[in-house]
Amino acid sequence: MEYENLEKEIGVKFKDYELLKKAFVHRSFLNEHKGRKMESNERLEFLGDAVLELVVTEYLYLNYPNPEGELTNWRSALVKGEMIAKVSQQLHLGDFLQLSRGEEKSGGREKDYLLANTFEAVVGVIYLELGYKAVQDFIARFLLVSLKEILASGSYIDSKSKLQEVAQDKVGVTPVYNLEKEEGPDHDKIFTMGAYIGDKIVGKGSGGSKQIAEQKAAEDALMRLKW
Repeated sequence: MEYENLEKEIGVKFKDYELLKKAFVHRSFLNEHKGRKMESNERLEFLGDAVLELVVTEYLYLNYPNPEGELTNWRSALVKGEMIAKVSQQLHLGDFLQLSRGEEKSGGREKDYLLANTFEAVVGVIYLELGYKAVQDFIARFLLVSLKEILASGSYIDSKSKLQEVAQDKVGVTPVYNLEKEEGPDHDKIFTMGAYIGDKIVGKGSGGSKQIAEQKAAEDALMRLKW
């Protein structure tokens, strides 16, 4: 697979295409090709997740004198799955994914959690190959540039916190979240959570983890509720 266009897109020259190739191997692909001596991108994703959080944390600490709680919320907004999936999509990282036939048919190249995982895996590759300064520059160019918009829109206040604040203010009740549905194979679970105020369901959301699905349910509730 040719990676020259990707290198031009992200402004990074890789030394080892074999390592980069691992960043795009989804576990489902290996399940269909058990004879191949390949490794999925999960270890690179694990590394990239930690590097990403450190780079963002350091940037916020050095550039903003705000208290720890605010910086934590800003960091969460920057590194959340939807945000890095958006960047991954802009960089066309999904085009390089190696997926199972089933994952391909189900639109795996467009799934937020797969795109987010791939972005983190690429961060891991850049860190291993080119070092901390190179990965800092990459994250600054493609992710940290979104901070201004995040602060202006107030989107760093997560939906669950917003819903809890509004519900307690209006009706004196704290929302709770219940699992409505769980489907898909173990490597690709989709959870549907319901947001409840009292006995009434006020929103639903789905995602690759219960936490993501709860956030989506809270977002749905905030859009639907008329206090």
